[in-house]
Amino acid sequence: MVDVLTDIIINCPYEKVADYAANPENAPEWYVNIKRAEWQSEKSVVVGARIAFKAQFLGRELSYVYEIVEYLPGEKMVMRTANGPFPMETTYTWEAIDDHVTKMTLRNKGIPTGFSKLFTPFMSVMMKKANNADLKKIKNILEKTY
Repeated sequence: MVDVLTDIIINCPYEKVADYAANPENAPEWYVNIKRAEWQSEKSVVVGARIAFKAQFLGRELSYVYEIVEYLPGEKMVMRTANGPFPMETTYTWEAIDDHVTKMTLRNKGIPTGFSKLFTPFMSVMMKKANNADLKKIKNILEKTY
């Protein structure tokens, strides 16, 4: 099993961080590996919404569909693969440290299958590295615009 937890402090109000991060259309801007995100349902961040992603990871192109399974605006969003190379769940949480500082947490967990199963330990290390880069990128974007 892969279970990667990362977090970062962003000098920006939590509402702005949460609104930006929860919008799948912004994912290609701040996720290093995501190249495209397309709504497969109505363009609304609600439980049941589906988004198709195209990504590059470990030199391979990946296509998968995430479904939003839990959404508490400004607090938490959980997405799970509806289909893709292996079952994965991504959780975002946002916590106000004060009026202008937010702690954002990004967690990815899943169970690699097939050929990917052989690379589970390596995959965890690479995902942590990618997640840290993603959080640094979203921090940079939001702090510049705030």
